[in-house]
Amino acid sequence: MRAQFVMSEIGVGLRRNLTMTFAVIISVALSLALFGGSLLMRDQVSAMKGFWYDKVNVTVYLCTKNDAIDAAGAPATAGAPAAGGGKPCSKGAVTPEQKQGIETELKKMALVQTVMYESSDEAYKHYKERFGHTALASVVTPDQMPDSFRVKLRNPEKYAVITSAFAGRDGVQSVADQSSELDNLFALLGTLNWAALGIMLIMLIVALLLIVNTVRVSAFSRRRETGIMRLVGASGFYIQVPFIMEAAVAGLIGAGLACGMLGAGQYFVIDHGIALRDKLQLINFIGWDAVLTKLPLVLVIGLLMPSLAAFAALRKYLKV
Repeated sequence: MRAQFVMSEIGVGLRRNLTMTFAVIISVALSLALFGGSLLMRDQVSAMKGFWYDKVNVTVYLCTKNDAIDAAGAPATAGAPAAGGGKPCSKGAVTPEQKQGIETELKKMALVQTVMYESSDEAYKHYKERFGHTALASVVTPDQMPDSFRVKLRNPEKYAVITSAFAGRDGVQSVADQSSELDNLFALLGTLNWAALGIMLIMLIVALLLIVNTVRVSAFSRRRETGIMRLVGASGFYIQVPFIMEAAVAGLIGAGLACGMLGAGQYFVIDHGIALRDKLQLINFIGWDAVLTKLPLVLVIGLLMPSLAAFAALRKYLKV
């Protein structure tokens, strides 16, 4: 098969169906850009989970004298019910023995990485540093702040183990976990990612339909040439190659545009221009390494998807 003939036929096909080829390129570019963006979003969520969950602590708050008074006079509102159905802190403030027992048990757990004790005075100091400008801070006293254990877990997603082990125990007011707030954020990001995948799927179907129609129109416009090639003994594959290559070239151009969109998004939105990396320093944004690893996949899909679609369409259309 002569390469010159194939290239000339590709050029003829692209020129004859310029409008539909352009539509194929744009559809492929948008669908693959959404596909690559969805993969990058998944990497971003994973990076954020690793960054934020690594900073999540489980806090075991200990009972104070004020908690014991509240438990005796009215239902307590904080923490889980104590064992046996009683109110949290109904047996009084935490004793030194209970405090020591809780700390020892925490340190023995394989799930626990570190345990840090925070006294009520230290908690009050940290509270004043964070909320000292508010009106409520003026009426809060150190004795209202409970002692606590700040627990860092080896696997923060298993915080429920700590909650079930210590919530409701004598001397424990409540067990608080910060990851519940992060779970809502990651659930939202996951929903957005699925929405992007849904739009990508729709665009991909549109692109495939355009590819099939473009190939069929191109084959119909050149039915005289293909008929002559059949009469002189050309194989079906020889006749199909120029059409498949046309679709592959259009898909590859679209994939190149998609790669450009992904690179432009990383450069102008994350690193420069809008510069979210500088403005939102609390978020651990992915880098160029994540983007560059997705580009070959986008190019391969952009090359193979139109080629296979054209091959499937031509098998029936060019059969004699």
